[in-house]
Amino acid sequence: MHIPDGFINGATSAGFGVAAAGGVGAALRQTGKYLSDRQVPLAGLVAAFVFAAQMFNFPVISGMSGHLMGGVLAAVLIGPWAGFIVIAVVLLVQGIFFADGGLTALGLNIFNLGFIGALGGYAIYRMLLQALPKNENGVIIAAGLAAGISVPLAALGFVVQFAIGGTVDLSMGTVLTAMLGTHILIGIGEGLITAMVIGAVVRSRPDLVYGAPDYTGVRTEVLA
Repeated sequence: MHIPDGFINGATSAGFGVAAAGGVGAALRQTGKYLSDRQVPLAGLVAAFVFAAQMFNFPVISGMSGHLMGGVLAAVLIGPWAGFIVIAVVLLVQGIFFADGGLTALGLNIFNLGFIGALGGYAIYRMLLQALPKNENGVIIAAGLAAGISVPLAALGFVVQFAIGGTVDLSMGTVLTAMLGTHILIGIGEGLITAMVIGAVVRSRPDLVYGAPDYTGVRTEVLA
């Protein structure tokens, strides 16, 4: 979801902007600890895919749009912190060069898509994986479900932000219904796309997938 400038008041936007900046700093430090040289090209491909996917927007309410997020996809492939960075960079580029999402709302968008979508979605993925077989099918199912769940959760993040500092004359009931109704449907599509992409990669090169358990015996990384 892309929040435009002026939809949330300045104080709320600034607060979430500080939180987002702190998250980016922490993500950069954490990513440097585990992202290997062979995963860097994959990170670039993931960023390009997420960027392209997010350019297709669906109207939700006046001034607000919904779109695929890609947070869980990125987090499972290259790790949650690197996935967070990918989301933040994509949102920054879209805001500066394509006016897709306001720059004053950048922190709000990074919080919803990065903290909730990538980090939160990866936490859901890891929990689901504990109850599923530690094989390709388990990874695919867990990733698809986590991606689908992360989308309406991120939408709820916006609803909370709007409740704190919304400036548009819309009732909370209208905002909640519009956001959840649209993003549940988007979540279904996101889950299917994530499952297909993760499935293609994990079946051919599971050693490159950060979130795949070492059921092949070819990886040495310790998953966090």
